[in-house]
Amino acid sequence: MTTTTSALPADLILTNAFVVGAAKDGVSRDLVIRAGRLVSMRPSGSAPLPSAPTVDLDGRFVLPGLWDNHVHFTEWVSSSNRIDLSGARSATEAVALVDAALRQRDGNDRPLVGHGFRDALWPDLPHRDLLDAVAPTTPVCLTSGDLHCAWLNSAALKVLNLESSPTGVLRESASEPATEFAQQQSRADGPSVRAALDAAAARGVVGVIDFEFAPNLDVWARRYGGAHHPIRVECTVWEEHLEDAIARGLRTGDVLPGTAGMVTLGPFKARVDGSLNTRTAYCYHAYPGITEDPRGLLLAEPERLTELMHRATSNGIDCAIHAIGDRANSIALDAFETLGARGTIEHAQLISESDFERFAELGVTASIQPGHTLDDRDAADRLWAGRTGRSFAFGSLAAAGADLLLGSDAPVSPLDPWYAIASAVRRSGDERPSWHPEQELTVAQALKATVRTRRRLGVGDVADIAITELDPFDCTAAELAEMPMYGTLVAGQWTWQAS
Repeated sequence: MTTTTSALPADLILTNAFVVGAAKDGVSRDLVIRAGRLVSMRPSGSAPLPSAPTVDLDGRFVLPGLWDNHVHFTEWVSSSNRIDLSGARSATEAVALVDAALRQRDGNDRPLVGHGFRDALWPDLPHRDLLDAVAPTTPVCLTSGDLHCAWLNSAALKVLNLESSPTGVLRESASEPATEFAQQQSRADGPSVRAALDAAAARGVVGVIDFEFAPNLDVWARRYGGAHHPIRVECTVWEEHLEDAIARGLRTGDVLPGTAGMVTLGPFKARVDGSLNTRTAYCYHAYPGITEDPRGLLLAEPERLTELMHRATSNGIDCAIHAIGDRANSIALDAFETLGARGTIEHAQLISESDFERFAELGVTASIQPGHTLDDRDAADRLWAGRTGRSFAFGSLAAAGADLLLGSDAPVSPLDPWYAIASAVRRSGDERPSWHPEQELTVAQALKATVRTRRRLGVGDVADIAITELDPFDCTAAELAEMPMYGTLVAGQWTWQAS
């Protein structure tokens, strides 16, 4: 494969290509790209072509470049350097994985970090004592698969001055020092960041929205300053960094200086609640067996949420509001309605029946992560029993007229839009039937929610293009998930091309 080192608009001709989503008339097209835009698209051989570098696509398929609309990029890069705990079915199994990793280190006392545990369905409880039994002196810090919880042993708690935690299990804001500690131990350096960007480009990705809890404007300006990279980035700003963005005079969509037009300011991010697996998503009904905060956690009081959203929107910054539980989604929609604000609700995992139509009525986009239907299916069946018909309810949102965006929430699920598309059109990751198949999306709906331009390529579009070996409309869900790629273009430049 090859990657580019330049993001400058380019001239290029692509011949003998089929346009995904166009009428299946058996006629291939020649695409002319000039100064980074698609300026002509005609039946192959129907008109003379200008002089420019030419690639014969030999009947391959072209579509608008794909976006991952919800990524925690530094966590995605860092998690690849940690022990994988996603397969642990109990606290005991997770500890065994930690023990095995420690034994391979030959006495190295450097902190050990792991990622991906999901304890919602475990038969036993995570506790610092279990980790202490295999790691009495080595700091051990384990982050959950949903990024809302951390599990530490006594040595790690001591390093972070959190020894007062009786169990070593830290949830929501209490887990933030542990998340930062884990990132420090598995730092996302320049080469690993570039490798992750190249890997995304190899899956047809032309852009991501980064929701990392960090000063993202400075992080991405540093990463992209003085060098060209293959992916466009929209930086979110959290409450801690909102005033800085306002002071810089930046509005949503503005380009960060020194990034060659590749990095822009995205939305303001706020959280109303927590997550399903951590049992902190804020719901109208109680979680079974939970006595402390039985309906989850409200992380932003409605008045405070509205105040923050007003501060952002009055300065030209759109809003992206994290809401997972049904009560949290109602609160977020109320805030959008009060302000008449633009933006998204991130996740929208459990929705009250009366709220589906409000998304369309208020012009609020549902930014969803279909891969979570595979991860959270069993947890939802237990923790949201009787309500799963309106959980991860992509079909109901679409039927109500809501606009949808697809993402991964990486590292919660892989940074791969084809995986998200496949999960949206068939809601099963194993041999079981599709989970609530009435909530599946069509391929057309899933693709529309993954690209930034029209549903199919059109003359005048910026030449951000993905090229596939198969027509997505003729693929099974399994084929979509493994979609073979030929190449990716950003502004007419190859950012990835198969050998």
